Amino acid sequence: MSAILLFGTGKRDFEKRGGVGAQDCHWENKGAFTGEISPNQLKSAGCEYVIIGHSERRQKFGETDEIINKKVKAALAAGLVPILCVGETREERIDGKITDIVEAQIREGLKDVDIATAPVIIAYEPVWAIGTGQACSAEEAKVVRQFIVNITNEKIPLLYGGSANLKNAASYLQESGFNGLLAGGASLDPKEFAAIVAAVQQ
Repeated sequence: MSAILLFGTGKRDFEKRGGVGAQDCHWENKGAFTGEISPNQLKSAGCEYVIIGHSERRQKFGETDEIINKKVKAALAAGLVPILCVGETREERIDGKITDIVEAQIREGLKDVDIATAPVIIAYEPVWAIGTGQACSAEEAKVVRQFIVNITNEKIPLLYGGSANLKNAASYLQESGFNGLLAGGASLDPKEFAAIVAAVQQ
């Protein structure tokens, strides 16, 4: 389960206080794809958002940037808001490849997508921080956020994900400048999740 918290972007009108989203979709709306769910199915079920390119999909299911790009386009065609996940592994971070990885994932994932008009969201999720309890510091996250802003011309709302919790949630908005959070484990505890929402709205 993941929960999307998006606040005060000041850029688009498609954000709402509450909405239904999915964690993945296929790039085709029909065909022999047993076990998959199409963008149109998600839309008809009342979904507004869909997470695409999560690190677990990339690592455990072999999704490439090309596949992710097809999913982004399919989601947009169905009237969904794709949330493109990008982020580096610990090894890539140690090797100093953070910006190379993030830029490649964004450029390939959003290839042939008009980011000036398409309702797209980017979630920066350092892979090494997801579910580990070792969250990226607000200062480090701010550097990556600014890098993303530079290559997208700040046309896209940006979320932070990766061990976001009650203790650090507000710092990613107030100090790092993100527009919201993609909360994973913290969203499983209703009390903590409600407290996070309250904290970041202050």
